Amino acid sequence: MESTDHVLIVDDDRGIRELLAGYLEKNGIRVSLAANGRMMRAALENGAPDLIVLDLMLPGEDGLELCRELRFGKFRTVPVLMLTARNEEADRIVGLEMGADDYLTKPFAARELLARIRSVLRRARMLPPGMQVSESAQMLCFGDWRLDTTARHLLDADGTMVALSGAEYRLLRVFLDHPQRVLTRDQLLNLTQGRQADPFDRSIDLMVSRLRQRLRDGAREPRYIKTLRSEGYVFSAAVTSLAEPR
Repeated sequence: MESTDHVLIVDDDRGIRELLAGYLEKNGIRVSLAANGRMMRAALENGAPDLIVLDLMLPGEDGLELCRELRFGKFRTVPVLMLTARNEEADRIVGLEMGADDYLTKPFAARELLARIRSVLRRARMLPPGMQVSESAQMLCFGDWRLDTTARHLLDADGTMVALSGAEYRLLRVFLDHPQRVLTRDQLLNLTQGRQADPFDRSIDLMVSRLRQRLRDGAREPRYIKTLRSEGYVFSAAVTSLAEPR
C-alpha cells in the first residue's frame, strides 16, 4: 500500500487553510495546519512532512524568515512551496533566494496548488528524466569539492559540510551529471523545477548565483559554472564518481 503524502500548510488565513486542507485531503494528501511560525515549529516536532506550503505574508515572523530558518535547520531538505499575495517579481526572487523550491501567486485555484505540490514532490524524489546515474555512485568529486549523493551533503576540501537547499542540490546535480555541456536557462528550469520559463524569468540566474556562493565561485572568473552569453551555463570542471562497496 502506498504511503500518503503529508503536507504542512502555514497560512494565517483560517479560511484558506481549511479550504486547502479539505481539497488536498479529498485528493489523498494528509494535511497539518499552522497559522504562524510558533505553530509551524510545534507541528514539526511531530516529524517532518513531505512538503511545506508557506505563506509569505505572515504576522510576526514572515514566510521569508521561516524559510531561512528551515533551510539552515534539520528540516533543510523538506521542499518548500511559497505562497505570495502579490504578483511582484521581487517577492518571487527573494523567496527563491531564501531557498523556496517553487512559488505560487495568490489568488490561485486549489487544483493548481495540488499540481504544484505533486510536481515538487516528484522532483524531490527522483532525478529528472535523462539524468540517471549509477546507484552505486555515492560521491561526486570536482575540484576541491565532493557531493555526497546519498546524504545530499556538499563537502569542501577540509571535509566541512556546506548546507544546500533542495533546489540548490538539484541544480548542482544536473550540472554534475552533464559537465562540459551547455545547458540553456529553459533546460535548467525544466529539469530543476519542472516548468517552462515565463518571460523575463530570472529564477535560474538567481539559483546559479546562490550555487556559486556555496561553491565560493567568483562570478567574473568562475572556476566551475561559466556563463555563455545568449546560450546558458556550462559546468566546466571535470567530475569523477566514487562508489562505496556494497
